[in-house]
Amino acid sequence: MTTLLSEAPRRAANGLREFGRMCAMGIDIILAMLRRPYQVREFIQQFWFIASVSITPAILVSIPFGAVISLQLGSLTSQIGAQQFNGAASVLAVVQQASPIVTTLIIAGAGGSAICADLGARSIREEIDAMEVLGVSPIHRLIVPRVQAAVAVSVLLNGLVSVVGVLGGYFFNVIVQGGTPGAYLASFNALAQLPDLVVSSIKAVIFGYLAGVVASYRGLNPKGGPKGVGDVVNQSVVITFLLLFFVNTVLTALYLQLVPAKGT
Repeated sequence: MTTLLSEAPRRAANGLREFGRMCAMGIDIILAMLRRPYQVREFIQQFWFIASVSITPAILVSIPFGAVISLQLGSLTSQIGAQQFNGAASVLAVVQQASPIVTTLIIAGAGGSAICADLGARSIREEIDAMEVLGVSPIHRLIVPRVQAAVAVSVLLNGLVSVVGVLGGYFFNVIVQGGTPGAYLASFNALAQLPDLVVSSIKAVIFGYLAGVVASYRGLNPKGGPKGVGDVVNQSVVITFLLLFFVNTVLTALYLQLVPAKGT
């Protein structure tokens, strides 16, 4: 017990050190995006790969998300006699919260894990060290196009998940719960506003960037050979999920403070 307590400060310091290195790498990635030459071919390949492994899971996950939100809010609004606002509440919940979160979970779980495994395999084969010896920046050559692809796919998937989630909520509200299409659409027009969509897109950009940075950082730092590659893949997904919910809380709080609700 005494040994565990004595090791706790050291582990905390190591964790903070790793987090600082990851943040420094995130800044290096942003700076490298501004340098030429641009890795267009690598970006297109990574974009297509991440999109191909993410589109179908995102659609399949967004349907039950929209359905659960619509059913839960429909039951709640009927209890308090505010059924006319069910459409707006469902759509806003899907667009502002569920859509960017679902998108990032898929990007981190499918695309991010593949990025981490690829970079981890290159690291244990000493390809990254060879690139550095030859004067080629791994961040500019390998990581920047992958992070850019993750951000681009995240934004596009965010729009797709929003549409599918809203349609799923509309179906379950109108067909399952017996709501009227006119009331659903009218309540949405009465409460929704353009900044709701803007903040959803901003969240998608930030979350996609975080997923790409975390996957790249862990992929460049595996320990223990091939087994270490599997470990860092799992770690990258878990770390991305934790950062996702923390950053989402901060962004939501800022949005609610800075953007007044429609009609106030």
